[in-house]
Amino acid sequence: MPSDTDWRSLIPRSVRTAPADLLAVVVAVVLTCGAVTVPGVRDTPLRVVLGLPFVLFVPGYAVIAALFPESGPSVAANGDADTGDWTGIDGIERVALSFGTSIALVSALGLLLNFTPWGLRLVPIVVSIGLLTVAAVVVASRRRAALPESERFGVTVRSSLPDGQALFSSDSRTDAAFAVVLILCLAVAVGVGGYVVAAPGSGESFSEVYVLTENQSGQLTAEDYPTELTAGEPTPFTIAVGNHEGAQTDYVVVSQLQRVRVANNTTTVLERESLTRYRPSVEADSTWRTEHAVTPTMTGDRLRLTYLLYEGTAPAEPTAENAAQAVHLWVNVTDPSSESS
Repeated sequence: MPSDTDWRSLIPRSVRTAPADLLAVVVAVVLTCGAVTVPGVRDTPLRVVLGLPFVLFVPGYAVIAALFPESGPSVAANGDADTGDWTGIDGIERVALSFGTSIALVSALGLLLNFTPWGLRLVPIVVSIGLLTVAAVVVASRRRAALPESERFGVTVRSSLPDGQALFSSDSRTDAAFAVVLILCLAVAVGVGGYVVAAPGSGESFSEVYVLTENQSGQLTAEDYPTELTAGEPTPFTIAVGNHEGAQTDYVVVSQLQRVRVANNTTTVLERESLTRYRPSVEADSTWRTEHAVTPTMTGDRLRLTYLLYEGTAPAEPTAENAAQAVHLWVNVTDPSSESS
């Protein structure tokens, strides 16, 4: 007759012997990453329920666990504190430090992401917090394993379990229920993680417009734009529209040459010249490009070559204020007759 503990052999020993609190932290990271990326889940209250502890507590707890792997001083029956030589912290201190550390870490990560190409967007923030938390969990697990068992901090179900059955061997119904719930959480975490890997394109939706020009080697680049234009003569540019809305989208791109006045941090358009208008239909997660020759008639210094992006249709009077996206370049346009005279 097979033993009632044979099912435990199906679970890797590293999971069976892992500290319950650190394992729960990893589960929380994976579930939160799924809650903010999986379609149909990211728009539900589950995103908030998992997101709040993920931001306010989980990363700080993992870092504090790595910094203080020791258990706090125990209290004897006579009320005296244990005089062991390890310097752990008690549960209340650990929780308080976890909240404070989480707030500090998330703020620092947000500041760093603001100077990266990813910016302050939801998915980069969640991924960076998750990676930091998992790294701290690995360090905490290794530091605890290096300590004598009596000195390790841990949230255990029973303190006298045989090796290899730290989480899943118990005669009490409460401990058995805890094991079942933990296994279910791990199964859900693996499923969500697999879905996130299989469908990495899900995330925030947005559209973008940008201007490119050819460099000396003939490659398109977003720098070294021509700034000296001649009235009546075409100057080549390339317009690009990126669709990250999750579905095919119709756009309108309006280009204008504007004479503006800048005073007291306020830009006022004094005169505008309409150049071209494009109406591309762009597939989801695709980029549309077209060559665009700017042939101005307005002349002057520091004119603003502006591109306005609209979804669907454009208003009768397109402006930077009513556009979904807007980009501009500063150019000087000279009169060819003045050059020859």
